[in-house]
Amino acid sequence: MKPERIALFGGTFDPIHLGHLEIARLAKEALELDKVIFLPCRTSPHKQGIETAPAADRLEMVRLAIAELPWAEVDDHDLAAPAPSYSYLTAEEMARRHPDAKLFWLMGADQWRALPRWAEPGRLARVVDFIVFARDGAPLPHSGWEMHAFSGTHPASATAIREAVRNGNMPLNWLPAAVADYIFRHQLYACSSSDKS
Repeated sequence: MKPERIALFGGTFDPIHLGHLEIARLAKEALELDKVIFLPCRTSPHKQGIETAPAADRLEMVRLAIAELPWAEVDDHDLAAPAPSYSYLTAEEMARRHPDAKLFWLMGADQWRALPRWAEPGRLARVVDFIVFARDGAPLPHSGWEMHAFSGTHPASATAIREAVRNGNMPLNWLPAAVADYIFRHQLYACSSSDKS
């Protein structure tokens, strides 16, 4: 029996937007994935000290965004685990939960370039192959780590979305309708004065 092919897609998702969904869809098609698991993190090790929307809100926005995507799931492992969210620990836990699956880690080209500076990148690479989304040409390989690259473009930016909401504008063309409605109803970002990347 062919093993299930699962991509793990971590991030703050503050908020999740149509760019995230497009990246996941393109990866699914390019690598013939059976499933993409979205993993909102409580605190990214790369964003220590940066305030985010409450974890429960970010988790619910992901749930709303993927509700009609049968190949997408959300897992709150990183939100429940001790902070910060180290990718290698998450991947090892997902490998325990899906022992017969082929696992991938979905990331952007900027994260791929920074990967050697992550905590225990070798342990992560032993558990997953990497799927790298690149806007500006094929990313350079890292010796010994399996990488599959694909390209595409989407203008959505979580930082720009938060800034627009603070300024009284809801960028509907960048957000799933249910997520835009959730942000409006819960008044997320509107009262914040800090720029959360």
